[in-house]
Amino acid sequence: MQKISVIGSTGSIGTSALDVISRFPEKFRVSSLSANSNIKLLLSQVKRFKPKRVSVVDVKKAKEARKALKGKGVTLYEGEAGLCKMLKAAPVDTLVVGIVGSSALLPILSALPNIKRLALANKEALVIAGSIIMNKAKKNKVKILPVDSEHSAIFQCIHQGRPIDVKRIYLTGSGGPLLRTPRKSFKDITPEKAVNHPKWKMGKKISVDSATMMNKGLEVIEASHLFDLDVDNIEILIHPETVVHSMVEFFDDSILAHMGACDMRMPIQYALTYPSRLDSPVKGLEFSKLKALHFLNPDFKKFPCLRLAYEAARKGGSHPCVLNAANEVAVDGFLKRKIKFTDIPKVIERVLTMHKGIKNPGLEETIETDKWARAKAGELL
Repeated sequence: MQKISVIGSTGSIGTSALDVISRFPEKFRVSSLSANSNIKLLLSQVKRFKPKRVSVVDVKKAKEARKALKGKGVTLYEGEAGLCKMLKAAPVDTLVVGIVGSSALLPILSALPNIKRLALANKEALVIAGSIIMNKAKKNKVKILPVDSEHSAIFQCIHQGRPIDVKRIYLTGSGGPLLRTPRKSFKDITPEKAVNHPKWKMGKKISVDSATMMNKGLEVIEASHLFDLDVDNIEILIHPETVVHSMVEFFDDSILAHMGACDMRMPIQYALTYPSRLDSPVKGLEFSKLKALHFLNPDFKKFPCLRLAYEAARKGGSHPCVLNAANEVAVDGFLKRKIKFTDIPKVIERVLTMHKGIKNPGLEETIETDKWARAKAGELL
């Protein structure tokens, strides 16, 4: 019986993870859950899965949860500090991270000494502090199992060979909702248009990242940490059908591709059951119905966020942290209609230009760099 903690349990990753867990009651038990502010869904999850510990990050919403959970034998933790405290309170076998953005960093670091596996769906934490997380995971002998469909695909392909034999990674992406939209029309893109992803149902922030293709840029940096590969050996391929989730090329020039349906329950289930494979509720591919598979090179001029991500990755040190922080602020500004869609990469580039890099930042320096970049991006807004 594997004890599981799911943080970000009310989001798309969290709900998919709980769906997988519910199908194997003899294998998994939910020990703790966390949410930001969706108390109604969280309470229904508590009723169904009966965790002993629950965290609510939004302190105002926590009051509502405290009232509802009174006398239920559930320990409630409040605020961001409370989430970290919960993850330190009791060891679990696997932590599923479904939190979006840099706010996942401290919870991950808090949990690493108390877990055996990290099922990671958050890319931003690795972008801003990849070396810190990977080193602490290694020190605590924690197995990191990627949950993003692309990184799960890479992980599975690499494990069919030897990591030292990897020559190149091909990171695939659908191209987002604006793949066929002319660049000259980008200035008129609304938040509603940007979040309308053709393949995946995701939160607003990650959906905008998909529209700017910053999501792929962040995934390149994430992959470089997960698989210990230089960013120049990680190539992005636009694949509108999203059948091939990623590919790995080895030094003998053979290439392994991972294929499957567009359903996040597949990589989540593999992370939870690894190295075993169990029956899945996801409908498999019907190859006779696949008319064609297309692969295109990304347009770095049309999607400048890709260029900025590669540049920040090559500089290394604190630059990816600045990239991520400025992007989060710019995307939030766009969603609130403070800036245009085309202003997002402009804000990021300006902040990166102002930044004096730190070669090997520690945790405190990383946190301060994140704050600095957010402040500068806010000024630009």
